[in-house]
Amino acid sequence: MIVRPKPNLLGILFSLKGSIAKRIAWRSLMVTLLASVIVLVETLHPAYFSKVNATPFTLLGLSLSIFMSFRNNACYDRWWEGRKQLGQMIIEVRSLIRETQVLGDTVERAGLLRGLCGFAHGLIAHLRHEDEARAITPWIAVQASHPNLPDSVLQRLGARFSTLVSQGVISEWRYTQLETRLVSLSQVQASCERIKTTPLPFPYTLLLHRTIYLFCILLPFAMAEPLGWLTPVFTAIVSYTFFGLDAIGDELEDPFGFDENDLPCDAILRTLEREILAALGEDELPPALEPLDFVLT
Repeated sequence: MIVRPKPNLLGILFSLKGSIAKRIAWRSLMVTLLASVIVLVETLHPAYFSKVNATPFTLLGLSLSIFMSFRNNACYDRWWEGRKQLGQMIIEVRSLIRETQVLGDTVERAGLLRGLCGFAHGLIAHLRHEDEARAITPWIAVQASHPNLPDSVLQRLGARFSTLVSQGVISEWRYTQLETRLVSLSQVQASCERIKTTPLPFPYTLLLHRTIYLFCILLPFAMAEPLGWLTPVFTAIVSYTFFGLDAIGDELEDPFGFDENDLPCDAILRTLEREILAALGEDELPPALEPLDFVLT
């Protein structure tokens, strides 16, 4: 996720970190070069372009802009929903830290809280298609053959809470509170999995990609005669806008990845690590992650 102060005018014009320009540079360049070739042909053979009218491109551009705004809003909703769910995970873990203070056995409490940290690491690894067992094992032992390792951690925590209430270590009311927190964590996992496994409908995205390319490729034919050699300039601007909005939507569609504009999952995990270790009385905490070159991972 990009974290930086509001840029000044020079920063707006020349800042590349966090900009989508690097991802779309070759596409915009190719369209601009095509526009230059079209202008050259128009200069040598103006009769070829005498009947080309810009009205269809105006209508198509307006429709395309509305279409792209709907898609980008849908992608941003996915990004924001993912951030809310990770924030809810932090809330539930902090609540469990407070509610487990009633346990007199520090070893028992340490096992439970480290299990929460293992769940958080396993969930992020699950969403990123990484090795879940490797992410969880430093915090709690797991059975690697389980089909859903983060959920298996919650099952173990729930079973341990049941044992504690049966032994009279915690009350029925306390058990209900703890189980409610585990249910909320399970809901967080299901919500994040829903975002990860349910992309935007492919025909919807494919139609938009095709229309953008057709519009940017055909646009110079309408601008060549009235604008002349200014056509490549305006084509570059239009292609940068449309290709850029399209690429931003692609990044936001999967908010749990490693793109610069994705959610700072590593920083969120480090926050949970520090708070859990502090609750266990650890003095040497891992440092909080800070933005590196304006990017918070």
